[in-house]
Amino acid sequence: MKKTTTCLCSAFIFGTALTASAESFDTPLGSIDASMSVTLASDYIWRGQSQTAGTGAIQGSLDFAHESGLYIGAWASNVDADTFGASIEIDYYLGFAGQLSDNLSYDLSWATYTYPKAGGAASVDEVLASLSFHGLTLGSKYAYEPQSALYTYVSYAFELPYDLGLELHMGHTDTKDPLNPPTDNGKTYRDWAVTLGKPLLGLDWALMYSDTNLKGSTCTAWYGKSRYCNSNLTLSVSKGL
Repeated sequence: MKKTTTCLCSAFIFGTALTASAESFDTPLGSIDASMSVTLASDYIWRGQSQTAGTGAIQGSLDFAHESGLYIGAWASNVDADTFGASIEIDYYLGFAGQLSDNLSYDLSWATYTYPKAGGAASVDEVLASLSFHGLTLGSKYAYEPQSALYTYVSYAFELPYDLGLELHMGHTDTKDPLNPPTDNGKTYRDWAVTLGKPLLGLDWALMYSDTNLKGSTCTAWYGKSRYCNSNLTLSVSKGL
């Protein structure tokens, strides 16, 4: 699932960096922006957990945004086939974003995370909502299919000297059910990340430190090795097309 990968942290830090090269075209229904991005990352991190068994990731996105705030898009990445039963993840999303004031914005969306060749049971559907004010974002994501889980998070992104950007992120997952019974009957866990970004040579670079408080036995049951949920330093480079 894409929502806390390094490429997204980079997008938060750089604002519209990944969509700066978007092509705009007029239609009878209004102006539409089309944009694409490609990312190379040393790992694919989702809520502090490696989705590629600690190996590299190639990711890409295609987005269309209407002047009204309505948008639709798709995002894809390689994932660990042993964990997901498929080597590719493809996410589709539909949403509406806008400004409530000069400094306050909102984003409402629906997303489905799919794993081709793994069967429909591997897919996850989610609704998302967030508010942003002066670099501070409060958000929530509710997964309702195939099982319910609530993710809430807070992040703060700001500019530093020398054209650097820094983002701080903290998330809390409530799975509603025991994480890994009988060894782990807890229903919640946390993840956190610090990301430093900089545009250089026409590319957006990001270095992210991430971690979780998941038990090693739970991570092993989910991914095969406990280290896939431990502290991780991930480097990524992105390009808007």
